[in-house]
Amino acid sequence: MSDNNYSGLWIPLVTPLHHDVVDHAALSQLVLHLKAQGVNGFVACGSTGEAALLDEHEQDAVLETVCEAAGGTPVMMGVSGPRPSQVAARMLAIAKRFPVCAFLLPAPSYIRPSQQGLLNFFGSIADVAPAPLVLYDIPYRTGVKIELPTLLTLAAHPNIEALKDCGGSLQATQALIADGRLAVLAGEDHNIFPTLALGGAGAIAASAHLHTAHFVRLVQALRDEQTETARRLWQALARLINLSFAESNPAPIKSALARLGRLHNELRAPLQQASPELEQRLWDAYGQAGEQLQPGAFREAVPAG
Repeated sequence: MSDNNYSGLWIPLVTPLHHDVVDHAALSQLVLHLKAQGVNGFVACGSTGEAALLDEHEQDAVLETVCEAAGGTPVMMGVSGPRPSQVAARMLAIAKRFPVCAFLLPAPSYIRPSQQGLLNFFGSIADVAPAPLVLYDIPYRTGVKIELPTLLTLAAHPNIEALKDCGGSLQATQALIADGRLAVLAGEDHNIFPTLALGGAGAIAASAHLHTAHFVRLVQALRDEQTETARRLWQALARLINLSFAESNPAPIKSALARLGRLHNELRAPLQQASPELEQRLWDAYGQAGEQLQPGAFREAVPAG
């Protein structure tokens, strides 16, 4: 096992674009800003980062910028593909150049292998991967769910250490947490509260690009079993979380970040900008959450500092 600590809040980074080119200056500034809010780690080139629409050269350049700006804060890299040998080769090439702490790996999209096929896929990659694997169970993107017995079997592999859980079953989430061999991270933002309350390690949360410090406090409060503090934080952030995914991720989040001046409101086709109606609703929710989370209004639940 590695020395990785998957606890706390991880940000699956958006990829800023300008005139359809990665805006590395904006990306670097975004990472520096988020790091200052106390996040535990970053995910580069995940689905929030529009990785499927970036070629390998662009992905490598994104990872380089993120690693430089992160300055020692752990960085996880998303890698995917249908053929285990090609995925493993990609990981080896990345690890030779960049200090990634782990690879985030989903099931192969479109292929829809059996559970035995998934065992073979993940196991053969884990056998040769140069860094630990964080499995990514996200059936609505891949077309196949990694079932609980499969995850429990894969948990025995020494190079598979964690799960980004978008599987949609809190019963399975609870079973994995109780098993204890995989660090379970909430992958659906609306499941941060139940996953952490059940004893999950942390969260990979795209909506935490906004009001990041309060998401950090939320995750810490849940891990520290400060239930009332966590509940009040959650209630203040819930509408923002829901609206962040009311249209295709990362369009809503990019719209809010653009209003904050952190990037251009641009996505790579065929993704489209958030609708004007949703953009305004999300912006209103951002302001509402900010009012509810002001230190004066929240002093009892969130101590200053």
